Parts: sequence; C-alpha cells; structure tokens
Amino acid sequence: MKDDHSSAPRTVPIQSATFSNPVNAEIRRAAATGIYDIRGGGAKRKVPHFDDLLFLGASISRYPLEGYREACDTSVTLGTRYAKNPIKLDIPITIAGMSFGALSGAAKEALGRGATLAGTSTTTGDGGMTPEERGHSKTLVYQYLPSRYGMNPDDLRKADAIEVVVGQGAKPGGGGMLLGQKITDRVAQMRNLPKGIDQRSACRHPDWTGPDDLEIKILELREITGWRVPIYIKVGGARPYFDTTLAVKAGADVVVIDGMQGGTAATQDVFIEHVGMPTLACIREAVRALEDLGMHREVQLIVSGGIRTGADVAKCMALGADAVSIGTAALIALGDNDPKWEAEYQKLGTTAGAYDDWHEGNDPAGISTQNPDLAARLDPVEGGRRLRNYLKVMTLEAQTIARACGKNKLHNLEPEDLCALTMEAAAMAKVPLAGTDWWPGKPGTTF
Repeated sequence: MKDDHSSAPRTVPIQSATFSNPVNAEIRRAAATGIYDIRGGGAKRKVPHFDDLLFLGASISRYPLEGYREACDTSVTLGTRYAKNPIKLDIPITIAGMSFGALSGAAKEALGRGATLAGTSTTTGDGGMTPEERGHSKTLVYQYLPSRYGMNPDDLRKADAIEVVVGQGAKPGGGGMLLGQKITDRVAQMRNLPKGIDQRSACRHPDWTGPDDLEIKILELREITGWRVPIYIKVGGARPYFDTTLAVKAGADVVVIDGMQGGTAATQDVFIEHVGMPTLACIREAVRALEDLGMHREVQLIVSGGIRTGADVAKCMALGADAVSIGTAALIALGDNDPKWEAEYQKLGTTAGAYDDWHEGNDPAGISTQNPDLAARLDPVEGGRRLRNYLKVMTLEAQTIARACGKNKLHNLEPEDLCALTMEAAAMAKVPLAGTDWWPGKPGTTF
C-alpha cells in the first residue's frame, strides 16, 4: 500500500534572504541587458542614522528654557578663517548643490527663492550658474567640480562662496551622469557639450593629483575672487578624519562632509548602495580632525546626507557641526515624489515614494526634468514658499530641542546632550548607550 501524502500539511515557502526578489530581479536585468543599472536618489539600505540617537532633555540636573519667552539663536557665520566677506545666515540649514540639467530651471529658481526667504544659501551644482538661480538667491555658493562644466571666472566672481567638490556621499570616488535626453540646447550651451549625447562627469579634478595641488588651486580661486569669498571643500564620507585634515591644511575656510545617504542625480546603483560611510559615522571623525588641528569652529563644518527634520539638524549641531545641507528633502518640499502624481508615476513603472529615475527626465512633478511641458507644472513662486515653510519648521523643531536641553543657541548643543539606542550608533557618534555611560571604543575601557 502506497503512503498517501495528499492530506499532509504543506510547508510554507521561504524565500532566501540572500537571493531576495529585488536581488533576483537585478540579476535578470543584468543578464538581459549586459549593462549596469544607474539611478538617482540615495541609498535605500538601512544604516545607522540620526533616528538611533535621542536627546536627554533637562529636568533637575539641567535647567530648560521657556520656548515662548526665551530666545534660541540659530544664526551661523561661514568662512571666518580667510575670507574678507564671510557668509552670515539666519539658520544653519543650507541647500545643497543640485545642477541645472539634473533639475529644471524652475526648480533651481524655486530653491533660490525659498532659501532667500528663509535667510540661508543655495548652491549651483554641476553645470554652471543660471540667471534664475543667481537672480533669486541672496546667497549663492558656486560649485567647482571635476567636470568644470559651465565654469567661467565671471560666474566665480558673482558667487558668494565657492565649493570645491572633491567627492559626493552617494558616489565617493566616482563621477555622475547626465543622459542625452536631458541635454537640451540650453544645457548643452552652458556645459559646452553636444546636444542629446550622454555625458559623464569626471571622478577627479584634471589639474591636481593630491593635497599639495589642492592648496595651489585654492590660492588660484582666492586670487580670482580677490580673497573676498569663503572657499569650501566638499568630500564624500569615506575617510573623514584624514580628508578633513588635508582640506584644512590646504587652506579651506569650510569643510563639507557628505554621507552615503546623500542623493545624486544619477550614478551606478552599486555605488549608491555599497560605497561610502553613513553620515552618522562621519561627523565625530571630522570634528576630531578639526579639534586635533585646533580649528574646530574656526574652520566650519557642514554635514549633509539624509537630513530630514529639525531633530536631525539639532543632532548634527550636538555632534559638532556648524551647519547642515539638504538636497533630497528640499526637492520633496518643492513637490517631488508627491502622491498627487501617482497615476503618472505608475505609468513610468514606479510609485511616488520610490521614484528615482531622475536621470531619465520624465519627472511628473516637473523638478528633475528638462521637458518644458513637465517643467511648467512647477510654479517657482509657490515652490519657494513651500521650501521656506519647510525650512521654518525644521528651524523651529531644532530650537524646541535646544531649549529643552537648556541651550539658548543651537551651537551650544553638545554630545553630552545625547544618548544612543544601538551599539552601532553609540560607536559611530561616540555618545553613551542609553542608560549607561559607555560606548564601544570609549577611551579607558576594554571589552
């Protein structure tokens, strides 16, 4: 008689954690096309981040400030080391570099309008300076990148600061891309490129091979601008202690550290997900470098990469930053990835919250596109108003936290005001694990 297994309970299929559906889909895509995948946006993998830190509000041992009666200063001055005209901002939240080409002209104008209304700066990005952005940005930082697309001395002199981009958090060691469908007549003219042809930005500057050459380049930029404006050095989060040290020794006024949660217009997906360090891991090492050189607060530190809320801003301040920079969050404030365009995102084979095909130029929100019909959907005046509102809320949130910790200035927040929820966050931020006075690697302790 044969065993009858028809009535036996069936086992539940278990999918491999290693060969998950997204991994398998990428293997099939690679096998079908023979090319690597590129996309925009930032890392989607979960890494230790600011949510893994908590503030220790005041009680008896600390005296809080009354939020409705006692002031909390949010102003910051950037470029105090050498520049004749340091940048003075009302808030320590700046707008990161995003290029015209990656973004529409209307989006660049909206960023300038919003930043000006909020009392902060915006940044050009690759590809040069547009009249819309310069005209609507009270304070504009000009990015000087390896590609040198759109770079000219006249625009350098029009800027309020110059940011020399050595690396970016989403792709440290790598260059960006701009597909041909986004290289319109205007973009081609600004970048001195043929229309409609894919372009790739270089991964390193063509006229230097190390920090000694960087020092020479900084001096050249200072001579072009008459030593008036601050010189920033931006590096992708990889070796923050050494990169910060070398940037300071080369003569930087400001160091910008961009962690791997920072976005990009387009690069290889393998870069975005597998190269670089979490933003949280970069801050204390950069601060340590500044402290070892006796330059903390004299050379200002800007942190970027995944900043979303006033709590994130306050945590960066507590860890030693002077300011932060936002990119992806600013685009969302303008209206990017808005569910009101969900039907059109679905037609593109994606969804509003996951849209990262910015490089293809089909953004229904009219932000990461050069299609004039799509770009017309973004009202730069309304977009600027929305960005101003968002920056205002972030600032109020950061002030609320600072007052709760007894601080009358955001920059008075300190690591002592924080604790960590995980071992990883405690080790990266060098603040105690909640309920203890210990973090992994604390001096004077052993496992």
